Amino acid sequence: MLNDTLSNALSNILNNERIGKTECSIRISSKIIKNILKIMNENGYIGTFTEISDLRGSVLKVNLLGSINKCGAIKPRYSIKKENYEKFEKRYLPAKDVGIIFVSTPEGILTHLEAKKKGLGGKLLAYCY
Repeated sequence: MLNDTLSNALSNILNNERIGKTECSIRISSKIIKNILKIMNENGYIGTFTEISDLRGSVLKVNLLGSINKCGAIKPRYSIKKENYEKFEKRYLPAKDVGIIFVSTPEGILTHLEAKKKGLGGKLLAYCY
């Protein structure tokens, strides 16, 4: 039984990345997973991804580039104010200006850099570097 689909998707990507595969498939897809994959694609962590529908649901095929060192979901999903991003950057990212944290804001899912620029708070979802 799967409790957290985002965590399972990110660990699947990380496991396939570590063993050197160029493609992985994510069995359960959701809007949050698709938005996070789109942001990871824009930032150069993964290649393109496609959604394939079958009788049991949809499967996401993700092309891996080999540029992910670590990614994972943030549990519990902390609420964050626009002034407190630095505290969580120190906790989840290895160095300043390295990696991204995904934040769910009223304007959608953004990276922590975009949310800081717009002055938005929200809930922390995941990180990647």
